[in-house]
Formats: sequence, C-alpha cells, structure tokens
Amino acid sequence: MKLSNLLRALLCALLPIVSSLAAEPPATLSDAFEQGKISLNARVRLETVEQTGLTDAEALTLRTRLGFTTASLNGFKAMIEGEAIMSPDGSRYSQAGINPGGAGRAVVADPVGAEINQAFLGWASKETTITAGRQRVVLDGARFVGDVAWRQNMQTFDGVTLVNKSVDKLTLTYGYLTRINRVFGSKHAQGRWDSDSHLFNASYAGLKAVTISGYAYLLDFDNAAAQSCETVGFSLAGATPVSDAVKLTYRAEYASQRDYGSSALNYSADYLALEVGAAAKKLSLALGYEELGSDNGVSFRTPLATLHAFNGWADMFLATPANGLRDVYLKGTLALPHGFNFLGFYHEFTADRLGAEYGSEFDAQVVRKFGKRFTGTLKFAKFERDTVAFPDVTKFWAQVDFVY
Repeated sequence: MKLSNLLRALLCALLPIVSSLAAEPPATLSDAFEQGKISLNARVRLETVEQTGLTDAEALTLRTRLGFTTASLNGFKAMIEGEAIMSPDGSRYSQAGINPGGAGRAVVADPVGAEINQAFLGWASKETTITAGRQRVVLDGARFVGDVAWRQNMQTFDGVTLVNKSVDKLTLTYGYLTRINRVFGSKHAQGRWDSDSHLFNASYAGLKAVTISGYAYLLDFDNAAAQSCETVGFSLAGATPVSDAVKLTYRAEYASQRDYGSSALNYSADYLALEVGAAAKKLSLALGYEELGSDNGVSFRTPLATLHAFNGWADMFLATPANGLRDVYLKGTLALPHGFNFLGFYHEFTADRLGAEYGSEFDAQVVRKFGKRFTGTLKFAKFERDTVAFPDVTKFWAQVDFVY
C-alpha cells in the first residue's frame, strides 16, 4: 500500500473514535478511547546543499506524523504515532548513503520511509510521570540528550523514563534506554543503536535568577561501542534585570567525560560552555564560547544530542574532530514587523588541541507563524573553511509546518 493511502486509511479509522467527546472524565477503557485525541504534524521542506567535492543536493521532502493518544484513565494513557517521509525525487540527494541514486551528492539526512515514531504507555500522578515504550526525550536544551526535531525523522528512544516533581521547583528525571532510533532510519547501518544506558538528571528552578541542573549520562551501545561514554556535569542558566527594559542573560556549563561500558577507548575529556548577553523586548545579543576537549586522540562526544542546534547549522561538527573543538560565537535575535522573527549566528571554529583554525560560519533564520497551525521558515548557513581538512558548505532551507 502506498504511504499516502496508508495514512488516509489510518485517519479514516481513527476519526470515528474522536467524533464525539464525552463531557465526563473517562470511567472505562472504552471511554478513554472515545475521548482520545488525534494529532497530525506535517512538514514540507526544500533543502539545498553546495559542498566542495560533491554534486549539489536538492531534497524536497514531505514528512507526515499521525498519532492518537487516549484520554487518561486512572492515571494511565497510551499513545501511538506513525511517521512517513516522502520525496518526489529521492535521487537528487544522498540519504546518508542508503540510496544508490544519490551517490556522489551531498548528504541530506532525511531518508524516505515509514516507521512507528512513538508508541508508549504512560502513567501520571500529581507528582510523578512514568512512560514506557518508544518516546521523545529532551533534557537541558538537548545538548546531550535530545530528539533532533530539526530532521524530518526525529530521534526517539525505546525504554522507560520517570519524572518526579515531589519537591517544589525540583525536577528529577531517570531514564533507562534499550534502543536509540536515530534520524537515519532503520535501513541505515547506524540507524538503530542497541542500548544499555542510564540517564540521571536533576534541575532546580527555585532560585530567583538562576536554574541549576546536574546530570550523569551512562551510555553503552553494543553496535556503536566507540560512542559509549560516561558524562557527568552541571549547568547554571538565568537572567536578571539591569533596567526596566533590559535583562542580563547568562549560562555556564561544565562536564567531564570518560570511556564507559563497551568502549575500547581510553580517554578523559572535558566540556565547557559560557554565554553572556543582553535581552530587550524585541532584540537580544549574546557572546558565547563552547569547548569540547580531546585526550589520547579521542574527542569529547555527544552521541544523543540534538547536534544541529550547536556549532553551526552547516553541520560540520556533528562528530567532534580528534583534536577537539572551540567555538566562539555571536548570537542575535530580532522581532521584525508583521510577525517575522530573526535569529542569527556568527561562529569562529578552532581546534582545542594544537589550536588549528577550522573555519567560520554565518547562520540566519526568519520564522513567521500563520494562524494557529502553520509556521513558515527560511534558513541559511554558510561555512568557509580555513583548512583543506574541511569543505566549504552552503545550505538553504525553505519549509512550512502544519500542526493539529
């Protein structure tokens, strides 16, 4: 069955379930299904890539997610969500190497295919939430654990998570992950990682001008042993008024990492991030520094991160270079007329060890919402190399999101 026909059939099957919502909370399993909700998320995107040494890529893709979540019955609810990614000409870009027609072209990591994106059973009380199954997990801005929502096929996790808020302003999170469902999809050799990993995270927002977080991520992957690592760290982030119109913003984070579990490596590397800025109602500016260290020729790694959000949108540093990475950046936001919003970055990249210059990058994005359900985005990234170890890269995106 074609993907479009499959999605249409699923929608027709689910519509009667939610055609009439009862006024009273569900008392039976049947009520929980009758009062459930359909979710629909669609994104059409054009992504173009010019990269030294490769044929230009043009990826026109449509990503559709269709889900159903039951109403809560005695604290329990269930959710299932299917996902399909389609392209009228998937050979005009390399789908991370899985499509022969894309050989020699630049990579756009949005492979065509269909899968179950989420499927879980959850239970929640006033203070505790437990979720078992395939799910999204995002912790502390996604620097170390995230869902990679920018890609058409987001990253999800098979396992169990527990979130507790028994203490006011304190959020405790634990997760046990048995499999990582990566953005490359099930057809890719590295699209699924078998996992025996533990996530520990605590975040306290009870102080006036700062939120404090601490974490320990013990990651062990049978079929990606070199990515197995233990990361322990903490972060501080907040803002404080300096006048009626301007706030001082700041963030600091430090983490230490070493080999763990299946890893055959022997290293210990550090991570450091500092950012300070000023924010007004329509304008903000910030200066930042991020350092990913290196030891014994092994660099600090972030295997579960939402990597696109860090170190430049050209995605040159999805894997940290062997000599580490230092990223000095300037970030700015601006509220434009007629509901448009601008976000921009300028980066200077160098090695953490030996100090080699990698290159610089300029990123720019304009976003506008259209009503409740549509969002339009134009986005641009240009990386200019300072060494032949990296290519010059220019990327452009135009997309429309629909959410129901």
